[in-house]
Amino acid sequence: MLIRFEVANYRSMLDPVELSMVAIDRDRPEARLVPNLGESLLPVAAVFGPNASGKSNFIAAVTWLRMAVRESLRMWDDEIPVEPFAFSAGQGRPSEFIVDAVISGVRYAYVVELDRQAVRYEALFHYPEKKRRRIFEREGSQFKLQRGLGNLSGTRKLLTPRTLALSIARRFDEPVVSGFVDYLLAAQTLGLPTPHPHHRTACSTMRWFERGPGGDQLSLSDLEEDRSFEADRAQALALLRLADLGIDDVLIDQCEVAHSDGPRTQRRIRLVHQTAHEKAPLDFAAESAGTRTWFHLIGPVLAALKAGSLLLFDELDASLHPTLCVQLLRLFQDPAMNPKGAQLVFTSHDTSLLNNLNRDEVWLTEKAEDGVTQLGALAEFAGERVRRSQNLEKAYLHGRFGALPIVDHTEVLRALRPIG
Repeated sequence: MLIRFEVANYRSMLDPVELSMVAIDRDRPEARLVPNLGESLLPVAAVFGPNASGKSNFIAAVTWLRMAVRESLRMWDDEIPVEPFAFSAGQGRPSEFIVDAVISGVRYAYVVELDRQAVRYEALFHYPEKKRRRIFEREGSQFKLQRGLGNLSGTRKLLTPRTLALSIARRFDEPVVSGFVDYLLAAQTLGLPTPHPHHRTACSTMRWFERGPGGDQLSLSDLEEDRSFEADRAQALALLRLADLGIDDVLIDQCEVAHSDGPRTQRRIRLVHQTAHEKAPLDFAAESAGTRTWFHLIGPVLAALKAGSLLLFDELDASLHPTLCVQLLRLFQDPAMNPKGAQLVFTSHDTSLLNNLNRDEVWLTEKAEDGVTQLGALAEFAGERVRRSQNLEKAYLHGRFGALPIVDHTEVLRALRPIG
């Protein structure tokens, strides 16, 4: 589970900003106690704030680090594609990313500082028996490795100024490294534009409804896989019915479509609707936008719940009806539905969701006059503890916590006056 994520000098975030998943109110089922950490972690965190205040940039920062670990060894030959703060204050300073997470009961901390020319500092630590131990650390061309991890020594030979050591170390299948890397790469992002067509940022829903090809003779492993597929499919169908109670099933088949150079075969999705008297399949394009969005969300949600991984969602309320947003929160908050501690971090403008969030699950962004994004915990707004019983939506809309758009109609009225 994610403990915290910190970023500095990336897009609109110049000074370090941190989002922590450590619970303040630990005496509730949603807070998951981590014995070796001595803290409880939250399954949900929401970031609220006005437009252009940097909410999306925070989601983008986590996504960028995930992509960096996956791609640096193959694609960073000429330049590191980081986006520092655009104004002069960000020039000459490295961008910094820090991830703290608990994996299989052990805390890990990954730190990287880089600019477009080189990785300046990078380290991966873990805390077996609560004591910090270095897995690897590099500063410039110096690379240090924990004793007993000689199989990672090949990392040093492949290291270049513009390659992350973590990207190289993951190739050697060392459990102490691969566990952390697998967790980081399992994170999924929804709502942000995909930077490159080949960058898959979320699991497809199709796999939960589409069985792979099988033979006539089924082995024991085939039967187990078959039962697993049916269980997964039933879960996916149950989630789909949350969006439309009339949906009875999902059909995926092949159909021919006309094309300039002749007919082509492509996969077709149809949702089967149940009425009082009959069942009828409807083409996916005929479904409501809300149903289609929820369908595409099912794959990432189930993948996160099954793996206990991180799901990032930018502008949650722009994609889903408020009732479905609440259902999504409950999936992650309920220990019975989320036994492996999957986490949802999302941005939103929908203040009604505050009625379904605890004070320590809410974070606020504001942009200062110099264009710098500030991120703060609602639970300790302006150094003053927010009461647990406080109506968060009402207080937010009354400006109690700031992070609201400042609307001045004077200039707009002056510009529009000629229209009248």
